[in-house]
Amino acid sequence: MKKTVFITGATAGIGRATAILFARRGWDVAFTYSKSDEAAEQLKIELISLGAAALGLKFDISDSGMCQKAAEDAIKYFGKIDCLVNNAGISDIKLSIDVTDEDWQRMMGVNLSGVFYMSRALIPHMLNENCSIVNVSSMWGRTGASCESAYSAAKAGVIGLTRALAKELGPSGIRVNSVAPGVVATGMNSHLTDEDMRQLEDETPLGRIGRPMEIAKAIYFLASDDASFITGQTLGVDGGYVID
Repeated sequence: MKKTVFITGATAGIGRATAILFARRGWDVAFTYSKSDEAAEQLKIELISLGAAALGLKFDISDSGMCQKAAEDAIKYFGKIDCLVNNAGISDIKLSIDVTDEDWQRMMGVNLSGVFYMSRALIPHMLNENCSIVNVSSMWGRTGASCESAYSAAKAGVIGLTRALAKELGPSGIRVNSVAPGVVATGMNSHLTDEDMRQLEDETPLGRIGRPMEIAKAIYFLASDDASFITGQTLGVDGGYVID
């Protein structure tokens, strides 16, 4: 029987690459998005061309009720979910003193609460089924980043949540891990100047920016049976930027 993955924030960047990779590896794909119907339709067409059944769900990941409804819709459509990839995220660069209450709540709502809401909604359908959850954090969740206090805090929270869920869900057969990407060529970094990107390349031991598919491959590894004895871990995929 084919496996099914549920990927949040999948119409661009890392999420899109992840959806395509899972489809190439023979999985069916449920994916979420919040804005572009056109991008969602394009992704769905590509997934189907790869032989996957595909379901796109448009909603606000920071809304717990919408997360619950999306989980129910996906289960109704596919019958089961074998892996949840919590990828949806936003970023914002501001001095901490300029971060408004609304900025903070939105960052936490999408980047951290959404991870919890989707996990809580799907866990009951994954118990004792040899399933997995892979959360997308960030290297800034490990080290902190100047002028990205809210983003860093949310992504650090993802790592803490990953560890707690791994301990809680391990006895039920659910593995929970996270990836912590470095600087990746996605729209999230489009605000950076060429000079900024060159500096980040210079600060990265491998001397370059990451590609979305490289992160997708790390996510797929953690979801696969090749990682069957790995849980509670955060895999840095950052070109050596952060070395503990």
